[in-house]
Amino acid sequence: MSSSPTIRLGVDIGGTFTDVALELGERRFTVKTLTTTAAPEKGVLAALGSVTAEAGVSPDQVGLIIHGTTLATNALIERKGARTALLTTEGFRDVVEIRHENRFEQYDVNIDLPPPLVPRRRRLPIRERIDAQGEVLVALDGASVRRAIDALAEQQVEAVAVGFLHSFTNPEHERAVGDAIARALPHVPLTLSCEVAPEMREYERFSTACANAYIQPCSDATSRNWKPSWRAPASAVPCC
Repeated sequence: MSSSPTIRLGVDIGGTFTDVALELGERRFTVKTLTTTAAPEKGVLAALGSVTAEAGVSPDQVGLIIHGTTLATNALIERKGARTALLTTEGFRDVVEIRHENRFEQYDVNIDLPPPLVPRRRRLPIRERIDAQGEVLVALDGASVRRAIDALAEQQVEAVAVGFLHSFTNPEHERAVGDAIARALPHVPLTLSCEVAPEMREYERFSTACANAYIQPCSDATSRNWKPSWRAPASAVPCC
């Protein structure tokens, strides 16, 4: 049976409930089910089956599905994401804490800003430098990369973000470090800033990479059932 453009479905996966609304011409049908946090798609499929049965149509007749979720937002707000590390250019580990001059209250020198998603002890400096034109000023130092990967294993991080200076013009160093991490810790989710936010301004790019890494492995952001698998120490793995 072919789909119909007049049958549209909206899905919202929340932290507690999954809401589905089906539009059939001028008629509306809605279903609310409990969110299956360990596997959110299960709750969606259950709600989809219920709402299509109520509307008297089959799922393959749905012509458009619009999907949204607050699971990631909830994990960020409640600080229930993964134990995340950031590898960044030497001298720039505090960018995500310094931020920029934008403040909620411009003249409040005592304003209390939320702490970064990645604490300073897990923001690891890498010796390298690329300029704004994409030219290499300081070659990627393999020894500092290996030390950082050893620290990732020692601290048993659950996700890693990599954000280097000017990687939006030349992602070579970020990708090399990403490859090294993937070889050493293949079960740890990895985010490169050059892939999730390839644009100028370090704070925006680094913080976006950290946020993506922070929520990426959390299949259950509420109960934190997810745990990484670990391999041998990273120092045994060649790098760069």
